[in-house]
Amino acid sequence: MELNERADVDTSQIEDRRGGGGGGGGGGGFPIPIPTSGGGIVGLIVTLIAVLVGGGFGVNAITGDDAPADNGAIEQSCDAADKLQKLDCRNALYVNSIQSWWAKRLPESFGEQYQPAPTVFFDQAVQTGCGAADSGVGPFYCPADHKVFIDLTFYQVLADQLGAKGEFAQPYVLAHEYGHHVQSLIGTEADMRRQQERDPDNANELSVKLELQADCYAGAWAKNATQTADADGDPIFKSITDQDIKEGLDTAAAIGDDTLQKQAGQEVNPDGFTHGTSAQRQQWFRTGYDTGDPKACNTFGS
Repeated sequence: MELNERADVDTSQIEDRRGGGGGGGGGGGFPIPIPTSGGGIVGLIVTLIAVLVGGGFGVNAITGDDAPADNGAIEQSCDAADKLQKLDCRNALYVNSIQSWWAKRLPESFGEQYQPAPTVFFDQAVQTGCGAADSGVGPFYCPADHKVFIDLTFYQVLADQLGAKGEFAQPYVLAHEYGHHVQSLIGTEADMRRQQERDPDNANELSVKLELQADCYAGAWAKNATQTADADGDPIFKSITDQDIKEGLDTAAAIGDDTLQKQAGQEVNPDGFTHGTSAQRQQWFRTGYDTGDPKACNTFGS
């Protein structure tokens, strides 16, 4: 994967709520312990891990940081010559690419106008329209806010604790979350919630279908990412390689429900699935990538 150094970073698509207005996009990681034996704490940990790269429709009831966004530092940082060496600037470019593609593709595929959604960078805890959340829930999309939320130190957990070390894991995560934004815009998420209320016994199965569709949407974006451009028409990506797609598939495998349950020391329990198995997540990311067509992502009809 090679980003274009000439592409302008549109930081207006970011809300920087990190301490003092951000800067650097790094810092120390946050702990997500992965126990090796059973017990009550395991269920809690599995719950936390299971929402990683998820919908974020239920977040922790904690006191979050409601500091206003301050984009001054990131605007200056991402206007510098070394912007592509900075984690936050690269992630802002990923967001630019994803939203650029959906702005064109959503009307073509679903007859709806795309409404941009900011990505919020935060440290440790944050207040959202879906409630307060901490970094332990991983990246998430809040439909009440129409915003994506991420503590960028999540990528350290993804690489060091969950084994998804490739750089392409990062745009995959963001593209998945923007898949949830698309589901919110076209009514898929609201319809799924109504189905869950009518059929609570299949609530988890319906949740899995929603998550797998977001994976498929991520794959469809990946297929078309090299065609996306900044406001001046400069390509955002120079290339995306087969190795990058492998890294996306490896990430999908690392965050499958069955893999996470095993990693937490539990037996695999399909009744507890909310996001799909590793094989399912890989399958639907691959479906999106192979077709490049979000209309092929009908997980609810499969």
